[in-house]
Formats: sequence, structure tokens, C-alpha cells
Amino acid sequence: MNTTNTILRPTSYMVIAVAALLWNLIGLAMFILQVRMTPETLAALPPEQQAIHAATPSWINVLFGIAVIAGVLGSLGLLLKKRWSVPLLLLSMLGVIAQLLAAYAVTPAFALTGFGGLVLPIVLVLISGFLWLYARKAAKRGWLA
Repeated sequence: MNTTNTILRPTSYMVIAVAALLWNLIGLAMFILQVRMTPETLAALPPEQQAIHAATPSWINVLFGIAVIAGVLGSLGLLLKKRWSVPLLLLSMLGVIAQLLAAYAVTPAFALTGFGGLVLPIVLVLISGFLWLYARKAAKRGWLA
């Protein structure tokens, strides 16, 4: 007789896990494009983006890298139903917040983009926060091993 206790996860669990991984893989692609930007690519950007890029210290890109790599690994953990996804998704969210706060503190991002430039950063914080909270909920409900 099989005494294994099977935990039922809602169908939405796998949908969210796959969407999270795809979202974070897009973030990883954006990170790679950011750090490998050639002078020709940079010259094709609007002047505001060129100024922000020029004023961005490399340590902000380190925060960006931490955020996206932790996000990819945490999302992979969700897909694999692993408890270690929770701290990785927390690290990702904290990396997103730190990167954005730093970018707005040390670059002319707000001066050049105004309030319209805050839309994407707010969305990034909300999504990373949602993924972390969802992973915490999944762990508490026993959906993660």
C-alpha cells in the first residue's frame, strides 16, 4: 500500500511558475544586453537613455545581475517545487529594489524621464514582490519540498 501523501497544488501554481521563469529569463536577457552594449548600440539610444547609461556605475549592474540571476533560479525552484525558491525570490526582490533606488539616487534617471519613467520600475517591484509572497504562501501550504 502506498502511504505517500500527495499534496494537491492548484493548476494556477504551474502557470505562475512557468510565467515567473519566462519573466525572469527576459530580465536576464535585458541584463546581458545592458552589460554587453556596444558603442554603436549605445549611440542608437535616445539621448536621455545615453545620459543615464553614462552615469550608471558598474556596481548598479552588479545589483541588476543579482536580482535577475536570483529571480531565474528562484523561479526555477518554483517550477521544481523546491523550498529554496523562497529565499532566492526574496533576494531577487531586494536586488530589484536596491538597483532601482541606487539608479534613481546616483543617475539623472528621474530628471530625464520624470514620473513616466517610474512605471516600469514600479511594475518590476510589484512582480518581484508578488513572486516572493507567492513562494512563501506555497511553502506554508506544503506545495514546496
